[in-house]
Amino acid sequence: MNALVICSGGLDSVSLAHKVATEQKLIGLLSFDYGQRHKKELGFAAICAKRLGVPHQIVDIRDVGRNLSGSALTDNVDVPDGHYAEDSMRITVVPNRNAIMLAIAFGVAAAQKADAVATAVHGGDHFIYPDCRPAFIDAFQTMQNHALAGYADIRLYAPYVNMSKADIVSEGAKYATPFEATWSCYKGGARHCGRCGTCVERREAFDLAGITDPTDYGDADFWLHAIQTRSA
Repeated sequence: MNALVICSGGLDSVSLAHKVATEQKLIGLLSFDYGQRHKKELGFAAICAKRLGVPHQIVDIRDVGRNLSGSALTDNVDVPDGHYAEDSMRITVVPNRNAIMLAIAFGVAAAQKADAVATAVHGGDHFIYPDCRPAFIDAFQTMQNHALAGYADIRLYAPYVNMSKADIVSEGAKYATPFEATWSCYKGGARHCGRCGTCVERREAFDLAGITDPTDYGDADFWLHAIQTRSA
């Protein structure tokens, strides 16, 4: 399977790139600049591509992204602290983001004669993001089958869609993913803040997987408070 991986530079997508490079044929990484408030993670995607020896393309969709307003990832809205599954994290939703990116990726994949587009959406995203759920993945595949009928037969490969973040950490370790060379934090500082939803989820995932977390956090212990608050 010749696969094009959508890679943000985060832990999930970099782990997926290593998985595909080991199990299939990785033909390249595709990233998107959608006007996100910080682009630090895109540098980590570039590092991943160089490490795996494949092309890396950043698609500029900033003109689209600036119309997807209201998200803490694109607007001047504070990113909340706390557990990823809290209602407050819905402010990080960028409407239809995955559908837009996947549609572009399928076009690129068809032009490059790829067999698959790989995306790292996972089970922990289901609560917040509707375009990360299994029903969306299945529906998008059906839509693309019609969109490319007679021209290309491309699979939407989403191996993590029913996995937890801890499962991905375990998978990533299996394929020797350099976790320290990935970026998750939504705040885009000099180091991971340790307090936003993605930092809490990341730190919790390493703990559940029983794997040492190499990440440098500004607040390395906040995740424990966030987990306890969520459980209360």
